Amino acid sequence: MDTEKEFLSNYHIEDYERPSVTADVAAFMIRTEDKTSYRKNPENKLLLLLIRRGAHPFKDMWALPGGFLQKGETVEECALREIAEETTVKPVSILPVGVFSEPDRDPRGWIISNAYASIISEESVRQTGCDDAADAQWFAVSFTCSADGNYLLTLEYEDIRLEAVLAAEKTRFGRTTFRILESGGLAFDHAAIIAAALSALRGEAKNYEAVFDFLPETFTLTAMQKVQETIMNVSVLPANFRRMVSAYVEETDEYVRGEGHRPARLYKRKK
Repeated sequence: MDTEKEFLSNYHIEDYERPSVTADVAAFMIRTEDKTSYRKNPENKLLLLLIRRGAHPFKDMWALPGGFLQKGETVEECALREIAEETTVKPVSILPVGVFSEPDRDPRGWIISNAYASIISEESVRQTGCDDAADAQWFAVSFTCSADGNYLLTLEYEDIRLEAVLAAEKTRFGRTTFRILESGGLAFDHAAIIAAALSALRGEAKNYEAVFDFLPETFTLTAMQKVQETIMNVSVLPANFRRMVSAYVEETDEYVRGEGHRPARLYKRKK
């Protein structure tokens, strides 16, 4: 029997067809809109970072930041490098969303995408279009289930509106995959990747893990509730929210004071 060294000396990897590998990142941020009245809480918007492609295929169409794996790097390193090169945004961490490997997903050939989601703090953002991206912008996100059971993904920035329609295919290990019915002007299969990333993000937000990543070290319970409601696209009674979150947070001795409001206690994540 051959030794492993002998086996490897006769093994020629170029004899086998291999796909190219890419990484794409769905980077989310919650932006607080300026309040017009101290009697009303400021509105939160869930935003997604998209780049406008500067080259073919899908030139001038909007897409997720991403690109090809380079020799000597991991897929995670590729994802972080690509989003930094294309947008100057640098995520602290990324959450695996799934592998997208439909044979015809990319017109250039057999190309597999490893998709990730990330949460970006509003304070750290200064994005510009770089590398092979012509532009980079934050789009307001809406992701809802319609009466016919399909999902409508709407992305808006100024006068640009992208609308994709998707069907939920299957859910495994708490993650749902989606089939594109209408791409809505998004490149490749990125509508399906965005839908899967949003589904994963909402799953994390149910257990509050993703919620904390959107918050500073200390926060009010009202701010935490607004973040979860924004991600989940639901409304929760304040008393119910406080009861549900009590096991996850602890009080500090600090308060925040605002015009027209009673001082609100600040909380932190329980260790």
